[in-house]
Amino acid sequence: MNNASLSAIIGGLYDAALEPARWEAALGLARDFVGGTAAAIYSRDILGASFAVHHEDQRLDPHYKQLYFEKYHRLDPMTVGQAMSTVDNPFASTDIIDPGELSTTRIYQEWIRPQGFVDFINISLEKSAKAVILFGIFRHQRDGMVDDDSRRRMALIGPHLKRAAMIGTSFADTTAENAALADTLDGLSTALFLVKGNGHIVHANTSGHEMLAAATAVSVVRGQLMSRDHAANRVLQEAIAAAADGDGAVGGRAAALILSSHDGQLHLAHLMPLTCGARREAGHAYGAAAAIFVRKVAVDIQSTPEVIARHYRLTPSELRVLFGIVELGGVPEVAETLGISVATVKTHLNRVFAKTGVARQADLVKLIAGFAGPLHSRAGL
Repeated sequence: MNNASLSAIIGGLYDAALEPARWEAALGLARDFVGGTAAAIYSRDILGASFAVHHEDQRLDPHYKQLYFEKYHRLDPMTVGQAMSTVDNPFASTDIIDPGELSTTRIYQEWIRPQGFVDFINISLEKSAKAVILFGIFRHQRDGMVDDDSRRRMALIGPHLKRAAMIGTSFADTTAENAALADTLDGLSTALFLVKGNGHIVHANTSGHEMLAAATAVSVVRGQLMSRDHAANRVLQEAIAAAADGDGAVGGRAAALILSSHDGQLHLAHLMPLTCGARREAGHAYGAAAAIFVRKVAVDIQSTPEVIARHYRLTPSELRVLFGIVELGGVPEVAETLGISVATVKTHLNRVFAKTGVARQADLVKLIAGFAGPLHSRAGL
């Protein structure tokens, strides 16, 4: 696919950030670019207790989609691996679980195989200690397994998906209550600056004015938005100038960058061109070429399961069995809940015992309680 097509995909994602009705078409373009049959932006917690679809291309069979919500999301052996994935790093289902092991599970036999799916490529857009937001594309038999080219293409659109989803969430928080554009922008908790191609500010929302008044990460110099960090400011001005040329120019440059402040706090700036598609209306209203969203960088705190997995080098399957034993108590109950055989549960459990150095299920409960304790400290964690 050529650069013009990639530019159209990027533009479609940013248009969807402002007009949610465009998400289906935007994700369809992204799906076709990467290669696959059905795509969605979704979130889940690390152990699969909660699951939600935020945007989708409506290609998944409604019957099977409902089944997944009602039954199979709790049986999905890929849950832990997805929740522990690294943001912006594409991965396939085969990176998480061996295809042979997957084929023995209930979800494979009753949900995956009947639909003809052979693989699933994901990219994590954002994660916290409790949950992760991902973009995923199902690969059908006719699409083949995930390969290097599909991973490369997913990596190209991943950052733009993340920015569009974040921007869309910011707008969604206030659009329902505010009909006027200015009121909507002022209602955002994220600082927003609308700028011309030369960096001059034509509008800042309430949070933006507060950030400028504090003069921490950004300031205004002779009407121009500036970063306090000289190196970051150079990149920021180049990105703003590129935005005036549309999505194609921004696609090849930094559209997200870290800004440092005098107090050591880091801020993340996202830039969205306002010169193409549905964003023109917002741009014309203020004579702006780009919208820049700035917010503090949240600390990436690992969840207890992720810390345990990394410390003891547990595989996602082993971690699922470990927490299944703690929550459910017995091997048969875990096998039924996870949709795998009793023999498979025992195999994973024995490996957990070997890696953690304990020999009883009761000791596993104590182990997890120790990691979850507020005073627990362990070298290297």
